[in-house]
Amino acid sequence: MKSKHDIDDDELMDEAQDAEEMEDGSFAEMFEQSGKDNKRWLEPGQKITGKVLKIGNEWLFMDTGQKGEGVIERKEFLDIDGNLTVAEGDSISAYFLSSSQGEMRFTTKIGGGASTGGGSAQLEQAWQSRVPVEGIVEKEIKGGYEIKLGGTTRAFCPYSQIALRRVENPEALIGTRLTFLISEYAEDGRNIIVSRRALLEEEQQRLKEDAQAAISVGMIVDGTVTSLQDYGAFVDIGALEGLLPVSEIAWSRVKDVREVLTVGQRVKVVIKSIDTEKDRISLSLKDTLADPWEMVTANFPEGSFHTGTVARLDTFGAFVTIGDGVDGLLHISKLGSGKQINHPREVVKEGEQIEVKIEAIDRASRRISLALAGPARAAAEEEATMSEFRKQADDAPKGMGTLADMMRSKTQKNRK
Repeated sequence: MKSKHDIDDDELMDEAQDAEEMEDGSFAEMFEQSGKDNKRWLEPGQKITGKVLKIGNEWLFMDTGQKGEGVIERKEFLDIDGNLTVAEGDSISAYFLSSSQGEMRFTTKIGGGASTGGGSAQLEQAWQSRVPVEGIVEKEIKGGYEIKLGGTTRAFCPYSQIALRRVENPEALIGTRLTFLISEYAEDGRNIIVSRRALLEEEQQRLKEDAQAAISVGMIVDGTVTSLQDYGAFVDIGALEGLLPVSEIAWSRVKDVREVLTVGQRVKVVIKSIDTEKDRISLSLKDTLADPWEMVTANFPEGSFHTGTVARLDTFGAFVTIGDGVDGLLHISKLGSGKQINHPREVVKEGEQIEVKIEAIDRASRRISLALAGPARAAAEEEATMSEFRKQADDAPKGMGTLADMMRSKTQKNRK
């Protein structure tokens, strides 16, 4: 049997072991948490977005999502007239430069403030960290422009890298202050190549992603027609471009896009589909217009007569447009007036105006059955008769007489 002293010693050992395990667990948790915090540390050149907390006389303070605040020189947010372009509460994007004594320094671009003047060391750091630099377009040289960075450093920007698209008037950029990315840095800064296009593409991609997140199928948006093609039109809907197929321009059949739309025209369109993987957006203009089939039974009741235009021919019949966006089918069996014909073209032709009767309407299937009426019916009967005689004449053996003889014979038989 253990003495009370032995029991106390055992209990003390157990408590010490438990305490050690708890201490080990706490240390492990602290170490793990420390690792997580380290992952949140910013790297030079890293871009973040944060809200402006306060604007002082020289510095702007921003929320970085870290333990400390970020600071940016106030001068970076002044326009050419010295007016401040941001306000407290605004969201801004900036690049991390360095951290000292809990203070994190940021910039929107090298050369944007007094303390970031664009020296050789800073330009090299900007190249390594992909931080934008500010420069002045000095002059045109072979293949591009000479750019002055930080007041003294010279750089080269190829024509292809000065904008997203070809600049029609290259001389117009001389003397302007623009922002660039350093794409090449060599010979201790004596050979620097910059690109403005890289920055514009990044901004374009960001705006595109924001725009994609803001749209959904079925939404009605404003757009501008940017180009016309035989198969439809491309429409700019704000940082995004979608295709308006020719079949989605109007309820009626559109043969030529250029007869309906023009480049630069403002339109309201419905977003029909979004394919983010293939970067495709399909649009519809006709879905913003009244559907003519909603009133089809009222406007074209069964038994009524209408004048329509033959829109197209097929082997089984003729499609006749009787109203905007409303076509009916004149079946081939209705064209011959009881006489067999091989193709609707034997009786009617595309573009011809004819009188038709509404025989039946299937609103759910969007189908209208038509029959010839009035003069069109009489003309069709005559044409069908002529077609039948021509066929008989072609098939008859020689010596049977002329087509006129056959017609006279047929007429005499009918009189009897």
